[in-house]
Amino acid sequence: MAWPYFLDCRRYFAREDEGCYDPLEKLRGGLEAVETLPSGLPPTFIRFAHHSFTQMARVLKRTAAHCAHVARTYSIGRSFDGKDLLVIEFSGRPGQHELMEPEVKLIGNIHGNEVAGREMLIYLAQYLCSEYLLGNPRIQRLINTTRIHLLPSMNPDGYEVAAAEGAGYNGWTSGRQNAQNLDLNRNFPDLTSEYYQLAAARGVRTDHIPIPQHYWWGKVAPETKAIMKWMRTTPFVLSASLHGGDLVVSYPFDFSKHPQEEKMFSPTPDEKMFKLLARAYADVHPMMMDRSENRCGGNFLKRGSIINGADWYSFTGGMSDFNYLHSNCFEITVELGCVKFPPEEALYTLWQHNKESLLNFVEMVHRGIKGVVMDKFGKPVKNARISVKGIRHDITTAPDGDYWRLLPPGSHIVIAHAPGYSKVIKKVTIPTRMKRAGRVDFILQPLGTGPKKFHQGIRRTGPHDPLGGAGPRGEPAEPGLDPLAARRQPSGGGSKPWWWSYFTSLSPHRPRWLLKY
Repeated sequence: MAWPYFLDCRRYFAREDEGCYDPLEKLRGGLEAVETLPSGLPPTFIRFAHHSFTQMARVLKRTAAHCAHVARTYSIGRSFDGKDLLVIEFSGRPGQHELMEPEVKLIGNIHGNEVAGREMLIYLAQYLCSEYLLGNPRIQRLINTTRIHLLPSMNPDGYEVAAAEGAGYNGWTSGRQNAQNLDLNRNFPDLTSEYYQLAAARGVRTDHIPIPQHYWWGKVAPETKAIMKWMRTTPFVLSASLHGGDLVVSYPFDFSKHPQEEKMFSPTPDEKMFKLLARAYADVHPMMMDRSENRCGGNFLKRGSIINGADWYSFTGGMSDFNYLHSNCFEITVELGCVKFPPEEALYTLWQHNKESLLNFVEMVHRGIKGVVMDKFGKPVKNARISVKGIRHDITTAPDGDYWRLLPPGSHIVIAHAPGYSKVIKKVTIPTRMKRAGRVDFILQPLGTGPKKFHQGIRRTGPHDPLGGAGPRGEPAEPGLDPLAARRQPSGGGSKPWWWSYFTSLSPHRPRWLLKY
């Protein structure tokens, strides 16, 4: 069988007299396209076909090599059967976090038999590389201002099971789970239940909820653990997971406030922003906007092809809820179509339907505000909190003190605060048509007197941390469940109280009478 290729030859040939030809002529006779490309075509030339694990890895590595100045591949871990969870990254400086450059991740093939997302991300990688080299101003601007991470297959083991049955089969479960028989999108910590309990109390934080120790007592897939480690070491702002089986974009929460209810609208504090993110994908997708009730996903037509996850159906342990409640990252779920494993001839059309939606969604990471939080000496303040009045969900600064806060248009009261510093409050107005994040920096002044103030509910994982003892941004986790515990304990000799180091650091404003202790 000859693999289907699609080429706008005007994009790839310098002179019109070089002409266009049928690339399939070069492939007849059984030549394997993934090994040898038709002469004269770039290495990023897209083959609109299903890719095995080996083929996928080869395409991603070849693409990164061709665009080595803006791309690289890396592994975030291995599947249960030992396959690399391979990511391709695009950035002005691959491998480095640049100050105030937001980071986005797109993840496909969470369920092994839902393969459209896997192929869309393989194609997207090749498209970004080709268009960057061709001087496409939109793609060059996007890559130069954004760090984009694509993980085409989170479940390569399940994919192999599904692929053995072939495209277009009728089964909805073969290959869905990983090699441990675990559903990866039900395998994350259930932080949503804890959120509902915390939200009922005043003055308690409901964001950056730690992973409960009992979670590690159950089966945790290596694929799930790899994603959580990845999130801890990279300050992701925005994410999408690509699924199949319907045609709709859903957003958190996925777990209902009342679990006994199969369907119940359960919004996050960032409901307005999540709707904007979902619409950014759906509104430019031709099939999601198709007005025919007979189309795939016709039951979502009146909703504009977007829906709150719990209002669709409720489930616990989902990746999107975990992203929002454990980190700074906002994640949506995209259902790419009603056929989970589409036939090869449908892949080019799927790409055409989703290309603009994928780009439009990634560009949404530049909405809202961004900036740097520093002290009066210009030193960055990591893990400072950025609060927005009326939205009970804070985000925290990265190790370099930079932050990104996705916000809908309108006026917002934004507060920056950190232990040992006074709060700084600013009012910002985001215009409706503004597509670049507004720059809002904060300079925090140290508190003159009094002990450091901490918000209730700040906890980390327990003494045994399977993710390597790192906090959400890679900082060492505090021992025990309470980061204040170490400060409350007397020193080894019992001669100084827990607050001693704080007051000695306040020079020249330290209260001398206390230091006579």
